[in-house]
Amino acid sequence: MALTSITVPKYLLSVAVSSTTYNKLGGAEPSPIKTPLSVAKSQFYGIKISSSTARYAPASILIRPRRITIVAGKVSKGSVPPSFNLKDQDGKMVSLSKFKGKPVVLYFYPADESPGCTKEACAFRDSYEKFKKAGAEVIGISGDSPDSHKAFAKKYRLPFTLLSDDGNKVRKEWGVPGDFFGSLPGRETYVIDKKGVVQLVYNNQFQPEKHVDETLKMLQSL
Repeated sequence: MALTSITVPKYLLSVAVSSTTYNKLGGAEPSPIKTPLSVAKSQFYGIKISSSTARYAPASILIRPRRITIVAGKVSKGSVPPSFNLKDQDGKMVSLSKFKGKPVVLYFYPADESPGCTKEACAFRDSYEKFKKAGAEVIGISGDSPDSHKAFAKKYRLPFTLLSDDGNKVRKEWGVPGDFFGSLPGRETYVIDKKGVVQLVYNNQFQPEKHVDETLKMLQSL
């Protein structure tokens, strides 16, 4: 039996899949038979692509992502990050400079409703009072639309701001590194102090809740 199932990040913008199985007909050459593939949500952080079993030859799977630009990290500890003007979940424009004078916890995440991002958002929600006591603003940023953010915030009762980074322009300007060779948007959190200087950069794709623990530790030391 040949391997006929893989998991790929759902953020690949273009995926072309084909599967061929072969039947032996006597002494003749194997004849190819196209096998339909199914695409379904995976419990992991992507999309599962699978087909029925294949005999004598492996499935042929071709994945063609669009060009991906991986930018080395530009915003680091001790730097002043680029400002931005983005729409929040209510369609209002929000500028980073608006929060100067208070600590800011700003986290980039891949997408609304994905398992890891939901865990992370809910972890920030559950600790939101601790952030308020520290005088900090919590801001989440992804490439989703304001409408998507609004539905996401309503569904999980998120009390903080979600910003829509259309085209991931701010993500690129900040140099947030991607995962899986750039095919999956990175999960990175920044703690910015009252003066607008970055004091912590924390990246952890697969332990979303740890972003909350690490940022609270930093806020307590400011």
